[in-house]
Amino acid sequence: MAATRYRRFLKLCEEWPVEETKRQRDLGVFLRQRVAQAFREGENTQIADPETCDRMYESLVRIHTNYYKNKYPRLKDTSFTGLTVEDCKMILATDVLKQMEDMKKGTWKKLREKFYAKKPEEDSK
Repeated sequence: MAATRYRRFLKLCEEWPVEETKRQRDLGVFLRQRVAQAFREGENTQIADPETCDRMYESLVRIHTNYYKNKYPRLKDTSFTGLTVEDCKMILATDVLKQMEDMKKGTWKKLREKFYAKKPEEDSK
């Protein structure tokens, strides 16, 4: 039975998209890592709690198939901010978030990082 569960999780991982804009924060990548951890021995892995495993799988399938999005349709495709899905995806991209973090830094902190941060090569000279 563990082999069947393993194959189902592998199929789900194959279908789950990976968003390149969310480096190190993507749910698809995290899911693949967790499946690899949980099924270290592949089809021969012994599952301690099969019911919990099945519930997790079913929950992930509901997320992947947009079960709740389809069950509870929205009147508009915007949030309370008025942003569209595409706008939100762009804002949540790793590069944009890094730029926003840099913008939050104060002037003194930026100057200190610029002038006082020595690189290891400079110390050896």
